[in-house]
Amino acid sequence: MTFDASLINSGVPHSARIWNYWLGGKDCYEVDRRVGDEIRAANPGIIDIARAQRAFLVRAVEHLAGEAGVRQFLDVGTGLPTADNTHEVAQRVAPEARIVYVDHDPIVLAHAEALLTSTPEGATAYIDADLRDPEAILRGVAATLDFTRPVALMLLGITAHVVDDTAYDVVGRLVEALPSGSYLVLCDDTEVLDPKAMREMIDQWNAASDNPRVNRSPSALARFFDGLDLLPPGLVSVSRWRPRPGEAGAAEVDDFGAVGCKP
Repeated sequence: MTFDASLINSGVPHSARIWNYWLGGKDCYEVDRRVGDEIRAANPGIIDIARAQRAFLVRAVEHLAGEAGVRQFLDVGTGLPTADNTHEVAQRVAPEARIVYVDHDPIVLAHAEALLTSTPEGATAYIDADLRDPEAILRGVAATLDFTRPVALMLLGITAHVVDDTAYDVVGRLVEALPSGSYLVLCDDTEVLDPKAMREMIDQWNAASDNPRVNRSPSALARFFDGLDLLPPGLVSVSRWRPRPGEAGAAEVDDFGAVGCKP
């Protein structure tokens, strides 16, 4: 796995770096902070969304690695490493867990070594591939994951970057390849609670960033789970998906998600 530093343009705002900035990370440039602040000014709730989405990841992975007994995770659309990455959460619960990260972003590739740490009992790997090419993803994971055993497919905040209905085809192909007993963990932004602010955020993001996004309705997000059995409480604002006692009073955010099990 090689990295070409010339692929990074520090003068153009970048979605992964902006998200990293919102999560409190340092892997961003002045242009990312400026655009991030402009978007936050129009929609202050974006910081709550970023943090609620990461908390949803933690709770979902803890449940799957714990009570559900899943030992394999496929995280597509990894983004820049921050705190509580999928492998860290999963291997805290089950040190033997195996995790494959997938992203096609040269900036993420530059930081991939931070994602490749692992417990001695488990494994982590990184694949340079695009969600829009599920066959490349499935070829790449074969060296690390055993598709005769359940796999948790993690798609957090990534399907919004496939702005047309081909998103359902690519997710469906990945889910089709998973064995029975596998899980889909998926969430993305909506326009339920504050439509005006969320629409303005998308308009600003798409005007400034290099990676367009689209907001989807909860019913549109539910289509990704067709044929799967949703775990309670179903498709909800991510802050309301099995909150811990100290999180139970958290406000809803315009990001809805669910965890579905493949029969």
